[in-house]
Amino acid sequence: MRAVVVHSPGGVYALSLEDVPEPEPGQGEVLIEVAFAGCNWADTQVRSGIYPHPYDFPVIPGMEVSGIVLDLGAGVDHLGVGDRVTALSNMGGYAEKCIADATLVTKLPDTVGLDVGAAFPVQALTAFHMLYTVYNLKKDDVVLVHAAGGGVGLLVIQMAVKAGARVIGTVGTVGKEKMALQYGAERIVNLRQEDFVAAVDEITQGRGVDLVIDSLGAETLDRSFDAVAVLGHVINIGEAQGKPFGNIRDRVLPKSSSFTRFSISHVMPNAVLWQRGMDFVLQALAENWLEIPIVQTIPMDKVRDMHRQIEGRQVAGKLLLAIPG
Repeated sequence: MRAVVVHSPGGVYALSLEDVPEPEPGQGEVLIEVAFAGCNWADTQVRSGIYPHPYDFPVIPGMEVSGIVLDLGAGVDHLGVGDRVTALSNMGGYAEKCIADATLVTKLPDTVGLDVGAAFPVQALTAFHMLYTVYNLKKDDVVLVHAAGGGVGLLVIQMAVKAGARVIGTVGTVGKEKMALQYGAERIVNLRQEDFVAAVDEITQGRGVDLVIDSLGAETLDRSFDAVAVLGHVINIGEAQGKPFGNIRDRVLPKSSSFTRFSISHVMPNAVLWQRGMDFVLQALAENWLEIPIVQTIPMDKVRDMHRQIEGRQVAGKLLLAIPG
């Protein structure tokens, strides 16, 4: 079968389309014929060798896929061959076939296309669990979302607005504010043109926000503690701008604020939490109030272009790898 392989850490040229052996499902596993694989910032970290969770080279990137069940390992009884599914895998998604743990494979309703099925698991479930598992989002909360024009940011905005919260967002590129505003953000601050802390102070009349969602790290995360209210919460899910300050204690003390470095991987082993998030997202899709903004589908032989677009931070929404492409 064809797969995108990374033999050693590097730039986009480390991505190589090759023939590799077909995987076989073991106990509690599912073999999926992949239709689409979602592209996430974490995939670029895997390729670069800086992903913070254990893995070995060579590696086939890709953690979220949609497709058709081809085979079932022993002990799998909630799925059948031929089912249309969405799944999270422990790498391996950039391939014509991949293996996933059966607990992370969900049958798709007929109303959800395979493209959407590959576009929502990582980002929508990350958004849900930040708002409702790590935090307890309430009506009239004020939420600050950095990278508001990105995939996670746009989903956080939709979920927060649906719950009756107010949303302030930041972007770093002109034009990425458009979709965030369409989804109901109250104000978008361009980080290159305006001080977001000053903007938050003005909008909240000096109170600060209840929750910050940050994927940028570095100075943006550091200054987010200046924007949060007393007893507020800051959640970080990435360091696209670089590593933040070293002593988190110095930042949480002044306002008794709290901090979480969240990863969806820590929810995945918890079957109850995992199903709660999946049920929420699938219900939201069925009710048509949650939109998964798919920007482009890209063939496998153009996978390097896909990573270039993600790293260029020009994408307002989701990119998918079409397999076979």
